[in-house]
Amino acid sequence: MSMVYPWRGWLLALGCFWGLLASGQEDRLLPASVTSMQKGKQGIPRVYKARVEPHWFANESKFWYRNDLPQGKREYWLVDAQRGEKQPAFDHGRLAAALSRAARQTVTADRLPIDTLEFSEDLGTLRFTALGRRWSCDLKDYRCQDLGPARRSPAPESPTPASPLPESPIILQQPASDDPLLDPADPDNPFFDPLAVSVRSVPEVLSSLQQPPRLDERPVRSPNGQWTAAIRNANIILRDAQGKEIVLTRDGKEGNSYGLLQWSPDSRRLVAFRIEPGDRKEVYLIESSPPGGGRARLHTRPYMLPGDKYPRYELHLFDVDQLREIPVRADPIDFGFPRLRWGRDGQRFTYQQVDRGHQRFRLVEVDVRQGAVRHLIDERSQTFLWTAHTESMGVPLITWLNKTNELIYASEKSGWRHLYLIDADTGQEKNAITHGEYVVRGIDFIDEERREIYFRASGRRQDQDPYFIHYYRVKFDGSALTPLTDGNGTHTVQFSPSRRYLIDTYSRVDHPPITELRRGSDGTLVCRLEEADISELQANGWQPLEPFAAKGRDGRTDIWGVIARPRNFDPRKKYPVIESIYAGPQGAFVPKAFSPVSRYRFLTELGYVVVQIDGMGTAFRSKAFHDVCWKNLKDAGFPDRILWHKAVAARYPWYDISRGVGIYGTSAGGQNALAALLFHGDFYTAAVAACGCHDNRLDKASWNEQWMGYPVGPHYAACSNVDNAHRLQGKLLLIVGEMDTNVPPENTYRVVDALIKANKDFELLVIPGMGHSDGGPYGRRRLQQFFLRHLPPPP
Repeated sequence: MSMVYPWRGWLLALGCFWGLLASGQEDRLLPASVTSMQKGKQGIPRVYKARVEPHWFANESKFWYRNDLPQGKREYWLVDAQRGEKQPAFDHGRLAAALSRAARQTVTADRLPIDTLEFSEDLGTLRFTALGRRWSCDLKDYRCQDLGPARRSPAPESPTPASPLPESPIILQQPASDDPLLDPADPDNPFFDPLAVSVRSVPEVLSSLQQPPRLDERPVRSPNGQWTAAIRNANIILRDAQGKEIVLTRDGKEGNSYGLLQWSPDSRRLVAFRIEPGDRKEVYLIESSPPGGGRARLHTRPYMLPGDKYPRYELHLFDVDQLREIPVRADPIDFGFPRLRWGRDGQRFTYQQVDRGHQRFRLVEVDVRQGAVRHLIDERSQTFLWTAHTESMGVPLITWLNKTNELIYASEKSGWRHLYLIDADTGQEKNAITHGEYVVRGIDFIDEERREIYFRASGRRQDQDPYFIHYYRVKFDGSALTPLTDGNGTHTVQFSPSRRYLIDTYSRVDHPPITELRRGSDGTLVCRLEEADISELQANGWQPLEPFAAKGRDGRTDIWGVIARPRNFDPRKKYPVIESIYAGPQGAFVPKAFSPVSRYRFLTELGYVVVQIDGMGTAFRSKAFHDVCWKNLKDAGFPDRILWHKAVAARYPWYDISRGVGIYGTSAGGQNALAALLFHGDFYTAAVAACGCHDNRLDKASWNEQWMGYPVGPHYAACSNVDNAHRLQGKLLLIVGEMDTNVPPENTYRVVDALIKANKDFELLVIPGMGHSDGGPYGRRRLQQFFLRHLPPPP
């Protein structure tokens, strides 16, 4: 994220609205509580007992945990997992009295100053650090013994040593975004402050330097140490152990050089690629107001746009014993960077190949003995295969097993994202591991000994929100599918070391977290551990979001969203509606987990109803649901969104869409917000679009070609906010940071140019020094003023 300079904002105004030249007076439009909220971070009331951090005993039959409570109080609990019993971990009062005597200072039972804690296996002795010293306490008579000074920087409370995981499990890291109570970048985090960041964290915010790593031309030594391979004058040179040099190739040249050398494990084969460079075209940023003053600064960097040429990699294979090339009939790679994986026998390697345009995916295998090529996987699609910007997908396309020559393939070929077991010896699919009308969202563990997979998925529970994540276990052959979680909410789990038990925490936007202990064998409930305490939130006027579902454009599919009411809501009044939009196809964005943060409060405190919706074209539903975005990003689910708004208005008289709906968004959301006025100006009447990728031909190739396809064709123009700027209806505020390194600022500037040529009125805010952002605190204040003028709430 770029450095933000919110109070150095520079305003460039276009359009005829008088208020743009009187921004100093516009603060009068904002309630005092809101202006003070913007100018200083407010404390957030805490949520207690929202999560359990278990410390397991070695035999995994028990664990203890600590609760932090209001006013700095603490409590410690011991859970017998076998019996399903929970009790105080020790007598807090007796321990406080014993420590007070031994330390000669007063310690209270509800504020034990313990830094680290460890039980003996028989529960007879407690060892801990407190008050700068180490202590041992016999829990039979509660006598504390001073063991000397504690370490200067004590580690956090550590668990009693526990048994290790089964041998060599495959563990795939669970994304932090699935655990909103821990991820500090997630807006659903209790410690997240929406007024302290400049843009929501989404997988789209990635490096824009889409060039591959520079070729490493350093010599590469063979595993047996007998040969060294190097690149000289674009060709491959071999050097033997005595230093004798052999020219292996002569057809390399400038602009088509050999590189990416890699030896086979037996040192008898050398793999190389002949590389034709791609375009290295640049984008430009002008830093108008550098911190040190002086002249403006020009910043340039390579940046691939849709249609630009990627590097081309042509595979070559050499027999070093005979100093000859082995012909390999493999298609060149024209998108992405080849990464080889050697097979167990050392005689074969594989690599993944994605065709330009994302409509074909292959797992290519090469036998280095004869150069034979086969495709272990070769999947094609009439729309797209999700192969780029897959961070939010949560599932690697290919997961190799360690102990057998098998792999797990994640595919949407059935219409839903599922897992398939592939025999890498035969190249045949053995079976579907998962199947049905639900979406696999991640793999947590692969137990090769038991041939089981622990995974998470959404949509399998027909009685719950289809985006809620639940956890499961299944056999490699697809049998014995076992749900491990149950509660009505989105889940995150912590497995015990050998996965005999799991601690399941689940919540909804309208229900605080509940934490349960369940058995790993069948998911049955052992005991409830905690329900979060939100009394401080409620005392401070916190209101939950309301989930709402309505039928989409097909009349069958449920479209899900949330509703945030004004702080002093009166159902007898009529409230204008503002939609927060981000319709990037690389995810789904409506919050699902509980959060103590009133994430839309900078608008709800002004008297607006704020909503957020996931329409068709976004992820984590069926492939057909997702395919709506294909070559059609202007759609952004608007037909579904408009029906959703109308369904809410039909239910709630206070939901006033008679004056039109306001809308705002950043990045892809900025593109969507402006598109609302261009393509649906009869429904949306006011929009704020920040740092939008307004023309998919002017944004990063990797993201846009994934959804808009290749080659660049007329559909790019049809979806362009630039080419369609003349359609503008309603009121528009454009915001852009001049130092945006994610979406080139010319996206916004070209919209401005097109609007001027079409004689359209609008407002523009350019912020010097700011990167990819919604405008920061200053931009949000301007957004508030904009909506107050054009869509005023009731008095």
